[in-house]
Amino acid sequence: MYRLSPRILMLVGALFLMSSVRLDAQLFQPDSTHLYYPDRIQDVRIVFPEGMNWTYVLDSLRVNGDEMVLATVEINGQAFPEAGVRYHRSRAFRPGQARNSFDIQLDYIHAGQSYEGYTRLYLSNALRDPSMVREVLGYEIARQYMPAPLANYARLYVDTTYYGLMVNVEPVDDAAFLESHFGDADNPLFAVREQTDNQVPEGCFREAWGSLVYEPATKCYLHHFDALHGRGWDALKRLSETLREQPEKAGDLLDIDRTLWMHAFNNVVVNLYSYSGHPARNYYLYMDSTGRFVPLLGDLNFAFGSYKNIGTGSDLKNAALVTLDPLLHQDNPTRPLISALLQQTPWRNRYIHHMQAILQDWFEDNRWLDRAKQLRALIREDYLRDPNRYYSMEEFDNAMNKTIGEYSRIPGLVRLMVPRANFLRKHDALLVIPPQFGSIRYERRKPFSPERVTSFKISVEVKKRPDAVRIWYRFDGSRPYQQMMMADDGKHHDGKAGDGVYGVEIVPPHGKDALEFYLEAWNVASVNFSPADYMWRGHRITLAELNK
Repeated sequence: MYRLSPRILMLVGALFLMSSVRLDAQLFQPDSTHLYYPDRIQDVRIVFPEGMNWTYVLDSLRVNGDEMVLATVEINGQAFPEAGVRYHRSRAFRPGQARNSFDIQLDYIHAGQSYEGYTRLYLSNALRDPSMVREVLGYEIARQYMPAPLANYARLYVDTTYYGLMVNVEPVDDAAFLESHFGDADNPLFAVREQTDNQVPEGCFREAWGSLVYEPATKCYLHHFDALHGRGWDALKRLSETLREQPEKAGDLLDIDRTLWMHAFNNVVVNLYSYSGHPARNYYLYMDSTGRFVPLLGDLNFAFGSYKNIGTGSDLKNAALVTLDPLLHQDNPTRPLISALLQQTPWRNRYIHHMQAILQDWFEDNRWLDRAKQLRALIREDYLRDPNRYYSMEEFDNAMNKTIGEYSRIPGLVRLMVPRANFLRKHDALLVIPPQFGSIRYERRKPFSPERVTSFKISVEVKKRPDAVRIWYRFDGSRPYQQMMMADDGKHHDGKAGDGVYGVEIVPPHGKDALEFYLEAWNVASVNFSPADYMWRGHRITLAELNK
């Protein structure tokens, strides 16, 4: 009979809240006609009023306000009159620059004006990416594990002139994105505020930014964050306080698992223009229908080592990016969204699992590199004729294998990620061996028996010395998962005691025939799941199947 420490049992109880209501959402794959189909370049045209010095106007609005310029916007030939246009509030903006990122709001004047349900467009200029694949590839990797934007490419024309090849990123604050991942778009959504000066309200921590370091005064959070949708300042402050005072209860206010996936992704692909780096920004917090915050990735233009500061000291050199500590900020009190979680052993083990999964899925057989090559072949011709591109074709062609830029020193993706993946695979923290699941078995109706099966009796063999095995289950795909411990004691439809087979019986409520579930097994240093993509779908079985 296995035994768990009181501390682990407390965290096991808290894990009940880790499963999202939308956990069963299928990983959406857009078809070839979709605005964000990854292998088709979109066509976008902005037609400003005749005679307007639009570059001067947009520069002024970017610096001095939040208003938008009216223009006709065409997307793949479909016209949207009186849309709102402005430069995007990103670090890549420069006044007078030949190529800036754009925000477009299709329903700025005309309510209901949308393209395939989207009312917003975000066109990124990919300033710090001579490879032109960081954002599209990064989001493609991230979407396998957590809610993250769709992204592809767009040819942008202004009036009759080709402005350039842009990265077309699904806006996180568009209702279409939020509804597809959470089933609603009305709950509070926060973004870390871009700090343009050093003016901090009296009594607030000057270098808090989006770190969620606890501060007693609500005004401090109003300074560090922007509320893009709704209001939830008290909940944001409670989250910050809980991370400091009772981190083991953070699951009451935070989707722990998705937070750990975000941290694992940021670390593996060296995405330091994020919570993991300086100044702990470029991410969003959305409150889901359970009242918990879910972190969402921001711009990935600076991923794969393009941005190099972790919040202490000077920018890292390329060699230090390769060997970036997989447990970065584990003991850093100024990054509580990492340190407060990794100090809890079960959550730390999940984080390690998530890093292992990303490495296995994308970097073990160079799947990421194959995809990067496909994307670069897709866009090369359009990038070649881009009149405002930042980088020469020689730099574009060398961007996978060489460091680009005399001052910015943007590492080639191959030069960074091949040794990075090798370093992580050999790191002591990731060498742990998780429990391994065998086949799942169900107790079925006996042949010719009149006695029908009325409950779900499930067993599974688990190897590599698990300390415990748990089943997460539900009868309704719109509800959160419940959890129950499985046993290897010979009394729970598991065979003989101590034989490595774990069993459980789940009795469905009246009228419920289908069970959806996933399994979790852990030992002292690691954890594993079945199915591997439990974040999006679970195993499914029905009483009708068991009674055939």
